[in-house]
Amino acid sequence: MNRFGKWVALCVSIGALAAGGDALAFGNAASGGSEGAKAPVPSEPITVEKAKGADAYTVSETYEKAGKLDKKTVSVRGKVVKVSKGIMGKNWVHLQDGSGDSGKGTNNLVITTQDVPKVGDVVTAKGILYKDKDFGAGYLYKVIVEEATVKQ
Repeated sequence: MNRFGKWVALCVSIGALAAGGDALAFGNAASGGSEGAKAPVPSEPITVEKAKGADAYTVSETYEKAGKLDKKTVSVRGKVVKVSKGIMGKNWVHLQDGSGDSGKGTNNLVITTQDVPKVGDVVTAKGILYKDKDFGAGYLYKVIVEEATVKQ
């Protein structure tokens, strides 16, 4: 797809958000992005054990170590609190593990994937972490994990 086509796709996605749809997963204050769509607040505390392995991190650790982890593969285990399908050819999944600070937005990690986990699933996502990823139109993530594979 050429640059114009990508821009049109982004504008259509933003239009869906402006129309009140929940189809857009990007940029929210809780994930370090704009005020587009808020990350869900769980009704009960979430406690998920950290993933295993040398590349394993908690959600809050991805924010704390973002400079060191930029463009590196990471594994994060968490509870799926939101899934938005088919935005810009990807599924946008919000993970929380009980770590981090909701006031600072370090408790919610957005990943992009071709997999489609269900809200409530506890999964391990493995992908490439990007620091300060800017999708344009005000959608900037302090931390995002892209091209992830998701396993239960």
